[in-house]
Amino acid sequence: MQAEQPLWIPSPEVREHSPMAEFIAWCSARFGRSFADYDAFHAWSVADRGDFWTAVWEHCGVIGERGETALINGDRMLDARFFPEAKLNFAENLLRETGEGDALVFRGEDKVSYRLTWNDLRSLVSRLQQALKAEGIGPGDRVAAMMPNMPETIALMLATASIGAIWSSCSPDFGEQGVLDRFGQIAPKLFIACDAYWYNGKCQDVDAKVRAVAAVLGVPALIVPYAGDSEALAASIEKGTTLRQFIAPFAANALTFERLPFSHPLYVLFSSGTTGVPKCIVHSAGGTLLQHLKEHRFHCGLRRGEKLFYFTTCGWMMWNWLASGLAVGATLCLFDGSPFYPDGNVLFDYAAAEKFAVFGTSAKYIDAVRKGGFEPARTHDLSSLRLLTSTGSPLSPEGFSFVYEGIKSDVQLASISGGTDIVSCFVLGNPLKPVWRGEIQGPGLGLAIDVWNDDGQSVRGEKGELVCTKAFPSMPVMFWNDPEGAKYRAAYFERFDNVWCHGDFAEWTEHGGIVIHGRSDATLNPGGVRIGTAEIYNQVEQMEEVAEALCIGQDWDDDVRVVLFVRLAAGVELTDDLTKAIKNRIRVGASPRHVPAKVIAVADIPRTKSGKIVELAVRDVVHGRAVKNKEALANPEALELFAGLEALKN
Repeated sequence: MQAEQPLWIPSPEVREHSPMAEFIAWCSARFGRSFADYDAFHAWSVADRGDFWTAVWEHCGVIGERGETALINGDRMLDARFFPEAKLNFAENLLRETGEGDALVFRGEDKVSYRLTWNDLRSLVSRLQQALKAEGIGPGDRVAAMMPNMPETIALMLATASIGAIWSSCSPDFGEQGVLDRFGQIAPKLFIACDAYWYNGKCQDVDAKVRAVAAVLGVPALIVPYAGDSEALAASIEKGTTLRQFIAPFAANALTFERLPFSHPLYVLFSSGTTGVPKCIVHSAGGTLLQHLKEHRFHCGLRRGEKLFYFTTCGWMMWNWLASGLAVGATLCLFDGSPFYPDGNVLFDYAAAEKFAVFGTSAKYIDAVRKGGFEPARTHDLSSLRLLTSTGSPLSPEGFSFVYEGIKSDVQLASISGGTDIVSCFVLGNPLKPVWRGEIQGPGLGLAIDVWNDDGQSVRGEKGELVCTKAFPSMPVMFWNDPEGAKYRAAYFERFDNVWCHGDFAEWTEHGGIVIHGRSDATLNPGGVRIGTAEIYNQVEQMEEVAEALCIGQDWDDDVRVVLFVRLAAGVELTDDLTKAIKNRIRVGASPRHVPAKVIAVADIPRTKSGKIVELAVRDVVHGRAVKNKEALANPEALELFAGLEALKN
């Protein structure tokens, strides 16, 4: 049997002249070190974190005063502080470019398109920051936005950050309670919303929702024009104003930036789970900036002027990640709406027209493109595309293969994983290493990633908990409304002392890569053997008859039995033969232990706004437990399909 070969191997040019290679050579000269290979460099980045993060600061030209000290209390996760003497401003570092080159390119489905140059963006941010100050907003105040992924949203975030205020956002498809569950916790001084938005070719009205949220928050509401009537909506709100009215008194002047401590709060992000009111996770300006510079510049290889795209809404941390691409001088390509309107070619049309260098999306999107029969490799000129990134859920081995067969044969595919908790990635792409089918290339620089068993021992060749054993700059500053830090400690540090336990079920590969097998709190335990749900999805979702699947463990007969729910392709019925075929596919492709005791067809599968299926919520419904925070779901009505099923009573 022929040994498996890599799907992609870096060229000699990349190995020698990529930003990652240049950075390694620069660090070697700067610190008088010799690195035999990337692994040696990564080991140094973890062992000497003070020098490493100083190198990121210097090499990327961070604007600000760094101070003499890079790290204190480095051996204590919760007490560690990076650059405790530093002063900087996040927006100042993202707005260093000037000129008539494109900063932002935007498409709102096929309804709206426009661009902002760097000068345009700076002018808009200048007027916005003056207006925010006139509203009495300053350092530490919160600004909350329910907005599409459009240029004005980026500008509003930058203006907020420029004066040291704290930005928080969600997408306009959130329900009223979902918005209030988030923004109600952080008491914003300003609420920002669009007047309507486009989705699947239709104008989606938000008037009643915006009025209701504004009334409960009781603060001024700023209405941004997009797909509706901003003047009428603003006039119907007691403290409402339009964007035009908001900035009318102010001319575009020289930008000013409030330089604040490295750990000054920048963002409040929200957990998307359904286990209670969302956690308010506070991230720092300095930690976010350094971590994103590292990921964009070195792991993604982004250079000034290249086009960066990520398919995301403003309710997912990938929007925050995308925005930081400005700091390396990249042009951000923004898209809002359905990625399948009018058909599945729309994002590849955009990529070809704008010559994306980096195309970011979700594993679910890649699978949907494959199942839809689209083959951009044969229909689109993607010659400029060098990196495709995937996140949101584990990308199946078949998904890896499809990227190379159906999208582009010589692209670097980077499956990445991290999340809202760290506003970045723990494991991601590496331009100096091969891409192996089904594997994330490896840990991020400066991150002491490992896989531990239940006894807290590092393991190879077996599944365990993904952990980080040393502090890093993009750890949350705190959780909002958690003065003693109890919620923060419970979220990451209760499992192992002084070690971040991320909640992913993971495994090292023989190539030094990582496979994520799903969330560890959704791990199945039939007969006491831990099984990752992704291992089952990787098999069953490759079957053309199955559009999507969700797997849970049901408490049964003093044990746990595996139950698989399937949403079938149009016109397909779950016959005995298909049930046998599904079980056989899992038995052969995974193992007999993975085979579900029950296979049940459902009309829909519940997912969060960012597209993640919610195994824990379904498990609660099946066991008759209440599901909290249904507002986190894009389709909460789907939960009703899992209640009281006769098939699960025997």
